[in-house]
Amino acid sequence: MLGIETSCDETAAAVVLRTGPQQGKILSNIVRAQLDDHAAYGGVVPEIAARAHVEVLDVLVAQALSETGLSWDELDGIAATAGPGLLGGVLVGLMTAKAIASARGLPFVAVNHLEAHALTPGLTDGLAPPYLLLLVSGGHTQLLIVHDLGAYERLGTTLDDALGEAFDKTAKLLGLPYPGGPEVEKCAADGDPSRFDLPRPLMGREAPDFSFAGLKTALRRQAEQHSPLSNQDVADLCASFQQAVGDVIVDRTATAINLFEKRVASMKDRNLVVAGGVAANQALRARLAQLCEKKNFVFHVPPASLCTDNGAMVAWAGAERLSRGLTDGFEFPARARWPLDPDAAPKIGAGVKA
Repeated sequence: MLGIETSCDETAAAVVLRTGPQQGKILSNIVRAQLDDHAAYGGVVPEIAARAHVEVLDVLVAQALSETGLSWDELDGIAATAGPGLLGGVLVGLMTAKAIASARGLPFVAVNHLEAHALTPGLTDGLAPPYLLLLVSGGHTQLLIVHDLGAYERLGTTLDDALGEAFDKTAKLLGLPYPGGPEVEKCAADGDPSRFDLPRPLMGREAPDFSFAGLKTALRRQAEQHSPLSNQDVADLCASFQQAVGDVIVDRTATAINLFEKRVASMKDRNLVVAGGVAANQALRARLAQLCEKKNFVFHVPPASLCTDNGAMVAWAGAERLSRGLTDGFEFPARARWPLDPDAAPKIGAGVKA
């Protein structure tokens, strides 16, 4: 299965071989990041991202296929992210995949970008549902029960900013380079996490929801009070921010684990999966691993290269859907928003991120 990913600022193409349920192999996985294209703006510019996808996607697709030594006729299908994401970028990958599928007479599979993240541990760890998923990315922060392919139950969601967005805005506030998340983590390693008293929003609440807007505001106030900031000030602010985030994530995930145990878990179904770009943060990984040990859960997190956006996860999700006879017509639309649990009750303040 060929997979194409263009939902944000990575252009990616990959070929994955599915050998059985939760059994697969990555044959190629090509990713072209756009960091230099957006660095001057301190964030992703949708129009620039879409144009960059157009300029390189055909080359990446050819390279991904060439590395496998396979011909077009040996592929079983073409999968592409159809959403959620920046609509212009999604359209580039979606239309390319449809064109290839049409020209080669291959099945086409429209993939939900969030589902691709959710299913990645099937490829990397051989993990089958059900399991608990913490999805942490630049656009989403959610806790869900993965019951099966296409069957997701949202337990909690962010009521304002996604965690990746909070990391990036914190970096921008403190004058750190783009992309901000890794820079905050890097600076935090040299800082004192106890120096600044920052809030822990929603900790202890019954529903495992998240809120990061107030935490960002508190950090801004501390930065303004200590301006001009020294390098040590910046490091201490980053460390204090990351410590607060870790406390919230552990508390909210522990609450979700308790709900999961009541609704699903048997002794063999005690698995926590962390997916999305923020899952690459080593400090958060370590704290969640400790939580899993305490709760007698098995901790799963993909390799860093499969936490951020990539084509392999799209190819794998497409292969899983194709194995169940699930294909899509060429009329399938690009979607800026595409929730994993469309039946979940609305959350006040969450808006489109619910």
